[in-house]
Amino acid sequence: MKAEDLKLIVKEKYGEIAKQSNQQSSSCCGTSSCCSGVDYTAFSESYENQQGYNPDADLNLGCGIPTEYAHIKTGDTVIDLGSGAGNDCFVARALVGEIGKVIGVDMTEAMIEKAKANTEKLGFNNVEFRQGDIENMPVSGNQADVVISNCVLNLVPDKEKAFSEIFRILKPGGHLSVSDIVLRGTLHEKIQQAAEMYAGCVSGAINIDLYLKMMKNSGLVNIKVQKDKMITIPDETLLNYLDQTELKSFKESGSGIFSITVYAEKPY
Repeated sequence: MKAEDLKLIVKEKYGEIAKQSNQQSSSCCGTSSCCSGVDYTAFSESYENQQGYNPDADLNLGCGIPTEYAHIKTGDTVIDLGSGAGNDCFVARALVGEIGKVIGVDMTEAMIEKAKANTEKLGFNNVEFRQGDIENMPVSGNQADVVISNCVLNLVPDKEKAFSEIFRILKPGGHLSVSDIVLRGTLHEKIQQAAEMYAGCVSGAINIDLYLKMMKNSGLVNIKVQKDKMITIPDETLLNYLDQTELKSFKESGSGIFSITVYAEKPY
């Protein structure tokens, strides 16, 4: 599939999710036709204990909590890639304080509208949202002290360009903390199909070694995997695609789908 076609699918699906209420968003993808049976919320983690958390902005679409590991300081400028309804931006805003700044970038118009409405309700004047593509961000160079992203870069067709753009917008000495979905080992095509039906965000995932190599090739340094969690797909889902022998072989292979949170820096 062409990159533009992939982007259109992602934009349409996340646009549908944005137009749901938060209660619908947390369940519709598993039970109704809005997401064609794909559960986009399958890997989300609870934000309830995070300072700055706002339930209206939480659509349960992440696969980690990148702000936990991002070393965000008062006064920082933070840029969130694939900012959705603003969940991670509002958590980051609590960390940067009144004198910091948070910018969310998302390519889906409906998400931008939802995020802006949430910002207006909260009365924040140092959080803004820009519609744009992560491969060609509407942000000038050397702007961010910290870049965060939550289960979004795996959906970007040209990840090398995305990391190049992250490098460009980071200030010298700035850093990133991104949560994402990656693969270990080689996944059988049937496993990939099952995973994509279980959670839509798996579809663009690549091998972790390639993922980290792309980060390094962009110029980023001090790359560290801060969190690494295997994603368990229910046997009943896998058995829609595999027989018992194939399922046993997969479980013994060491291959699988992982949620990681990665830190990296732009050199001075």
